[in-house]
Amino acid sequence: MSACSTVDRLQGVGQTPPLSAISNPNTQVGYRPIQMPMPIPEPAIYASNSLWQSGSRAFFRDQRASKVGDILTVQVRITDKAEFDNSTTRTRTNSENMGLDAIAGLEGTLLDLLPDGASAAALIDVDSSTNSQGSGSISREEELTANIAAVVVQILPNGYMVIEGRQEIRVNYEIREMIIAGIVRPEDISNDNTISSEKIAEARISYGGRGLIAEVQQPRYGQQVLDILLPF
Repeated sequence: MSACSTVDRLQGVGQTPPLSAISNPNTQVGYRPIQMPMPIPEPAIYASNSLWQSGSRAFFRDQRASKVGDILTVQVRITDKAEFDNSTTRTRTNSENMGLDAIAGLEGTLLDLLPDGASAAALIDVDSSTNSQGSGSISREEELTANIAAVVVQILPNGYMVIEGRQEIRVNYEIREMIIAGIVRPEDISNDNTISSEKIAEARISYGGRGLIAEVQQPRYGQQVLDILLPF
């Protein structure tokens, strides 16, 4: 597989990276329908002799996404900042002494068994000391702002919608790719058919790229293997 990847890269020397073909998200490798605990379905109630459409925010037909295949715009707004500073210190000192001055008159026999110069008053003398100190800190700040269109791929029994969206932009020899997926509530969709990323449950957001710049930023295969195998 590595050899095939190398051949493909050699064939693409001097060429722009190809864009992925538009395809049905349900047929992609790894796609699995979502199953979650659902409440008991309740029958819909319709008002008789009314021109107002049930669930609509306007007198005319609601233009918000509501069925499989509909499109809505996701406004990705991510601003994360985290700082952690931890310090741990542990010290322990132990000392054990034990002597035997008398043992029913047999202490003389005991001294005969011990080497010359031994004393029964100090048979065992043990000292131990341990010292452990550790510290760590984390400082991270990330910000991402983007808009991406997503497609409704599944309607759950409680009316929630599963969405998936993919966007690819090629600039010279680099492709920037953004992927989003998750579960949204119809009532969280705004009148202009947009939804904020913070209102998406089980959100999966990926933003990255591939091309010449991405390859230069990655360590070579041999270095990655050595980082895994070498114990030092």
